[in-house]
Amino acid sequence: MADPGNRIDNETKCHTEKIKAAIVGLGRIASLLEDDSLREKPATHAGAIAANPDCRLVAGCDIDEERRQLFAGRWQVPVYADAESMLAEHRPEILHIATHPDSHLFYCRLAASCGVPLVVCEKPLADSLKAARSIAALHQSGKIKIVTNHERRYSADYIRMKEILDSGSLGALLSVKACLCFGKNRRLDEMLWHDGTHLADALMFLSGGLLKHEKCRGARLRGKTGTSWLMGSISGIGGGNSKRSVPFIIELGAGRDHLIFEMEFSCERGRLRIGNGIFEVWESDTSPYAEKFRSLKKTDETFPGPSGYFANMAADAAACVRDRNRRPRSGAPDGLAAVEYLQSVTGRI
Repeated sequence: MADPGNRIDNETKCHTEKIKAAIVGLGRIASLLEDDSLREKPATHAGAIAANPDCRLVAGCDIDEERRQLFAGRWQVPVYADAESMLAEHRPEILHIATHPDSHLFYCRLAASCGVPLVVCEKPLADSLKAARSIAALHQSGKIKIVTNHERRYSADYIRMKEILDSGSLGALLSVKACLCFGKNRRLDEMLWHDGTHLADALMFLSGGLLKHEKCRGARLRGKTGTSWLMGSISGIGGGNSKRSVPFIIELGAGRDHLIFEMEFSCERGRLRIGNGIFEVWESDTSPYAEKFRSLKKTDETFPGPSGYFANMAADAAACVRDRNRRPRSGAPDGLAAVEYLQSVTGRI
C-alpha cells in the first residue's frame, strides 16, 4: 500500500516547485527594455519571469549570436540558436514567444508538439488572419494554452477603467474616440498592425464588445504622411438580450514627433479618458457657465501606478499552468479578435 504521507509530500512538492520558463526571441520586449530607466519594471518577459516567485527562467533562444550573449550575461542562463534543442533540454512549462509575428504559428506548433503546457505569445498574435486562426484553433483544441500579451488587459489602470464602465455609474456607453500616433515616418498600416493591435484589443476589453470596421477617410494607409480616420462600430455591448452597438472612430496619424496612445469613452452621464500617461474620470454636474445646463466635471480619481502590466501577465500565465481549467485573461481568441479587426482595415490575408 502506498504511504499517504508520501502522496501528500509529492502533492505539496508539485505546488511549490517553481515553474520553468524559457524565451525564444531575445530582443527588446524579451529582455533589452529592462535597461530603459524610465519604464515601469518589469518591462520585459525575462524581467517578469525573474520577478515572479512562482517562476524560474531556465533558457533563452535566438538566431542572433550577439543577442544570445547579451541575454546569457544578463540573466545567467544557457542560450540556444535552436528552439527545438532548448525545449528538449529544459522541458519548460511556459514558452514565451517574442519573435517576429510571421514565426508565431511555427513556435506555437513546436511548443505543442514538445509538450509545453502554455505559451505566452507577443502581439500581434500572427502576421496574417490565416495564421492567427490556426493559433486560436490550437488553443481551442486543448493541446496547449496560449496567452496573447495584450498588456492593457493586465494593467491595473485599464482594469480600474473597465470596472467603472461596467458598473454603469456613468450611464450607458454612447460613443468611443481613440488616437494612435507611433512614429514620424512609418507607414500607417504598419503602425496599425504593430501598435494598433494594443489599441484594438484595449477598446474591446474596456467596452466588452467587438470592433467592426466600416470605412476609412483621409490619408492612404500605405502612406507615411497625413492622418487616416478609421470608422466603425463596437457590437455586442451589454448583457442578456440588451446587447447593442456604439460608433467609434480612430485617428491614425503619421508625421508627429511624439507618441499618442489614448481613447475616450463618452457615456450618458460622464466621460472616461485613458492612455499613455492619461487616466481621467469626468462626471456630469450642474454647469457653472450657464443656468439650467449641465457640464462635465473632472473627478479627483487618479491612477498613480504602478500598473503591474508585465508582472500581472506572468502571474496569470503561472496560474494557468497550476490550474489547467483556468482561462487566461488574454487568450488566443482575444488575440484573434484583434487580428480580425486589423485585417478588415488593411486587407492583409
